[in-house]
Amino acid sequence: MPRNVRFLGSLGLLCLVAVASATQVSQCSSAKFDNLTDNVLIGNCDKPPCRLRKNTKIPLTLKFQPGSQVKNLKQTVNANLLGLEFPFIGVDGSDACDRIYEEDGKTQNNCNFQDGKTYIFKNTIDVLQIYPRVKTVVHWALTDPTTGKDALCFEVPAKITN
Repeated sequence: MPRNVRFLGSLGLLCLVAVASATQVSQCSSAKFDNLTDNVLIGNCDKPPCRLRKNTKIPLTLKFQPGSQVKNLKQTVNANLLGLEFPFIGVDGSDACDRIYEEDGKTQNNCNFQDGKTYIFKNTIDVLQIYPRVKTVVHWALTDPTTGKDALCFEVPAKITN
């Protein structure tokens, strides 16, 4: 096999591995989920602290199984600074249903859940210029507003940078 073909094949495999890498996240104290770290991908962050550069949009993908009893989900997103929770502006409290897809990642689901099925939540983290340069822990949950229970929740150390 020619050398350049082997190189391109290896490069393609490396790109596939990079895309499939999960982000190391922690369970929230309020809920435990099986294989959580395997189901969360934050940009190119594979281990904490995740670097969140100001004025960027960082893709976030979550795979989860909420169960059919959940009819609606909202996002609960905040950063812990000195023991205080500061909400992510424009994200915290917003509707999550328009960002939920079937397992193929293309077909929008809109919170029409069935027991045992896997769904994908896609969003971006807008790291605003007004955010301070700081190390923090980001708390991200998809919460059923009726019951207050989390369908999915994780925390990850992060560092906001210029």
